[in-house]
Amino acid sequence: MCRGVLSPAVLGRRLILPDNRIMKEQIERVIHLGTRYPNSLSEDAAIDVLGMVGIEDGKCVFLSSGSEAVELGAQIIRRVTDKPLLLTFASSYLAAFGSAGRKSKEEWHLFDWNLCTHVGSCDCLDGIPWQDIGGFVFEPGGSGSESVRFPSRRLIQDIVAQVRQQGGLLMANEITTGMGRTGKWFGFQHYDLQPDIVAIGKGLGNGYPVSAVAMDRPVAEKLEGSGFHYAQSHQNDPLGCAVAKEVIAVFREENWVEKGRATGAYFLEGLQRLAGKHAVVKEARGRGMLLALEFRPQGGFSTAAVFQALLKNGFFVASSPTRNFLRFDPCLTMEKRDIDDLLVCLDSILAAAGEGTR
Repeated sequence: MCRGVLSPAVLGRRLILPDNRIMKEQIERVIHLGTRYPNSLSEDAAIDVLGMVGIEDGKCVFLSSGSEAVELGAQIIRRVTDKPLLLTFASSYLAAFGSAGRKSKEEWHLFDWNLCTHVGSCDCLDGIPWQDIGGFVFEPGGSGSESVRFPSRRLIQDIVAQVRQQGGLLMANEITTGMGRTGKWFGFQHYDLQPDIVAIGKGLGNGYPVSAVAMDRPVAEKLEGSGFHYAQSHQNDPLGCAVAKEVIAVFREENWVEKGRATGAYFLEGLQRLAGKHAVVKEARGRGMLLALEFRPQGGFSTAAVFQALLKNGFFVASSPTRNFLRFDPCLTMEKRDIDDLLVCLDSILAAAGEGTR
């Protein structure tokens, strides 16, 4: 029997106190200052963000959305390196607009890492025009287009080495994978790399619309020396910065990255049991609280029908019917009992589908 629970997408208790203390206090002081007036909260929030991403002496810009953060990061690379192309994976979802949204061949070289069929160095890299690449915009797996698949550490390190050898930069797109989602603070940390630029999305604000672009000092100095200017109405807003500071503090004090890693491992074990039981399941995979269940294409079986059955029973997951997988990226605070309920429900749905067990 299925019994669903729509778990609240909240990370940490402080922001969900009855009076929303942090937000209420800041609203009563100042919400918005525009781009001409600095505020100490943006300085304090920048220090916290830089500490998270491992950049000791850099700078930050606070914006409102992940798309803005990725697009600004891409434009920073272009201005700093003065090279015509940026490199990213062909299946990456970077932004909803701008150069990062278009990913046109005049501005981007798109690399299909699925062509790399082995763990070691890949011959497919030979076709990349490294001399024209200003930077590698690295999405550390887990996007909807990537079906929660993660490239090998060797491949990423080889790409980064080639880019940097030609004077290019590494930017990590952490809109999906940041803020503890993959069992570490950021997805790039699984690859033993330190990016020059990191884009962080709304996870930074626990859903409140605040994002950030963090950059190291050499990039910041070159950017400022280039005469580049960027202005957005809610850039470095005190309210957004106050929320970001509090979210980071709650993550640290309540150990949500570590808890999410442990809960994700528990969740993955359960999905793997289903994969071993039901023949229609091709693979269960994941990293932290970012997981997927992929199905084998079989006559009469419908991923969309499984999605609808879960939704009817109170479980809201992501689905890609054309690619036969379900994606799970619940809040880090999800209780194990809710995971157990979901797994029982999914087990019964698959059994009722009549596809048989192993």
